[in-house]
Amino acid sequence: MIKDLFLGFIKIHILYHAAKEPVFGAQLIRELERHGYHISPGTIYPILHRLLNGGYLTLEERKVNGKIRKYYRATAKGKKALSGGKDKIRELVAEVIEEK
Repeated sequence: MIKDLFLGFIKIHILYHAAKEPVFGAQLIRELERHGYHISPGTIYPILHRLLNGGYLTLEERKVNGKIRKYYRATAKGKKALSGGKDKIRELVAEVIEEK
């Protein structure tokens, strides 16, 4: 259940990094681990593919050390979703952590 709850936050986090610079799956797994999320390749790559197919990311393949690495970058649609997502996160977090 916790994983399901945080998948939306993870998608926003992916868009955040992909808006700053091109990112790849293993890099995102390490970044999310830094925040306490333990995401497997079997979870991250389907998320990336859904964001790609939804028009939120673009894909560029680059040869790195003789292997093809797929880099993802946020599109204009992805950046717009990120902006709206940030607003919603701020609103929800403010309400949830508000102390009375």
